Amino acid sequence: MTGTRRFEGYGVVITGAARGIGAATARRLAGEGAQVLVTDVDLTEAERTAASIREQGARAEAFLCDVGERTSVEAAVAHAVEAFGSLDVLVNNAYHCTPDAPLFEDEPDETWARDLDLTLTGAYRCCRAALPHLAASGRGAIVGIGSVNGLQDFGNHAYSAAKAGLGSLTRTLAGHAAPRGVRVNLVAPGTVRTTAWQGREAQLDVLRQLYPLGRVGEPDDIAAAVAFLASRDAAWITGTTLCVDGGLLSVNTGFRYAARQHGSDA
Repeated sequence: MTGTRRFEGYGVVITGAARGIGAATARRLAGEGAQVLVTDVDLTEAERTAASIREQGARAEAFLCDVGERTSVEAAVAHAVEAFGSLDVLVNNAYHCTPDAPLFEDEPDETWARDLDLTLTGAYRCCRAALPHLAASGRGAIVGIGSVNGLQDFGNHAYSAAKAGLGSLTRTLAGHAAPRGVRVNLVAPGTVRTTAWQGREAQLDVLRQLYPLGRVGEPDDIAAAVAFLASRDAAWITGTTLCVDGGLLSVNTGFRYAARQHGSDA
């Protein structure tokens, strides 16, 4: 737990927070004084994460929330407001990613619809339910978890389109919410070592070599960026996408390596 207390007394809702980036963000914000509602469709794992936070002396509760259902989202927001007295920060982390079919024309409608619904429309449902409470708090902030997939081609058609949509929603909602005192920003991670990569450590090692900083990301890297954007340290930042990607989008490591192999740094 960090000694900084930027979120003392804040009420926070984080979706998809049972594990990975969501869990790391819950721990980070709780460690800085926030009261955190750890929401997920996996209530057992969400409770385990919340319990680990409480063991560190911070306040956290678990709550079953399916971002694909409006009533479920509204129930989670209402519970946070009642339990914590206010809702000050919403972190939209829940997503769904289905591997691409070998041929684009073989992609079923159901795959496209589910990835967009849970990743993009789910965030929309959460923002819609939370915004009045965030505005009432006087210090409201929304931070979404996007992806480098929404900015460049790394595969996964539906997931990437949904993440790109989050970037657009961040900008349009920032313009709408600014007069109401609510900031809206997005973090775009590169490859992050989460449970989704379990059993694929060799693939992570290959990917590591593509990152200028020499490693893939850790959940705490993303949690730190979320904490910054959610805090008053970012009081004059809204509508932006912050890439937390080890330099992946800025430096073409593969090209530079190939050029050096042939005696050129063109």
